[in-house]
Amino acid sequence: MYQNRTTLIGFLGKDAEVPTTDNGGEPQGGGALRLRETGLTRGDCSPCLGSSAPCLASLCDTIALGDCVELMRQMPGASVDFILTDPPYLVNYRSRDGRAIKNDADGRWLKPAFAEAHRMLRPNRFCVCFYGWSKADQFIAAWRAAGFRLVGHLVFRKCYASTVRFLRYQHEQAYLLAKGEPPRPERPISDVLEMRYTGNHIHPTQKPISALLPLIESFSREGDLVLDPFCGSGSTLVAARHLHRHFIGIELDPTYHALATHRIQVGAA
Repeated sequence: MYQNRTTLIGFLGKDAEVPTTDNGGEPQGGGALRLRETGLTRGDCSPCLGSSAPCLASLCDTIALGDCVELMRQMPGASVDFILTDPPYLVNYRSRDGRAIKNDADGRWLKPAFAEAHRMLRPNRFCVCFYGWSKADQFIAAWRAAGFRLVGHLVFRKCYASTVRFLRYQHEQAYLLAKGEPPRPERPISDVLEMRYTGNHIHPTQKPISALLPLIESFSREGDLVLDPFCGSGSTLVAARHLHRHFIGIELDPTYHALATHRIQVGAA
């Protein structure tokens, strides 16, 4: 995130140009960055049709490459129906094969990212966010500062240990966050779910589609627009499409943006 060059993909139209800015938002030398569309099919977001609320129909079913804070600031408020995301855990994670995650040791993005996410979420809707248990205080502070209420906690059991130190660490966790007073789901899911091993072939912290499907199904409806501002390998987006939801994904790392885009285009799980 806080990089000197911010690339925006797919939001301002084909071949649009914007000036390069530094961390403080001031124009930087080197000319303009040329934007391009992702090449994905853009659908009509059914909740927006016939509504006076801000609409992102032209951006449905796209993945953007860039700083999610800067990109979300360009989008209208109260325009997405559900947020499901798996941001960096702030633990400077390195996989066994040496892969790393951008901004995993720098938490400056945390509060502004969730302030923008809260602004973009429609009133009386949900956000589910994975987080690192060792940095729970920082995540909770950011969520509350943004205006979210903590209304549930999810634990995902794994049949393998991510690491072995004082314990065998065999679970992931996420909070269920609310903006306003969302209605209760008709059939509430358990707060303990299974998480199968993906092999992390595409991304070092890749979440399985099977763990995300019940979240999207419970906290959104068909035709809704799902946002993932830290989309990584695109698992949230694949799950959303499988359940007939629209999506917008944002990813900072060009390698994972390309992998997620390909994954969506070929319909891979």
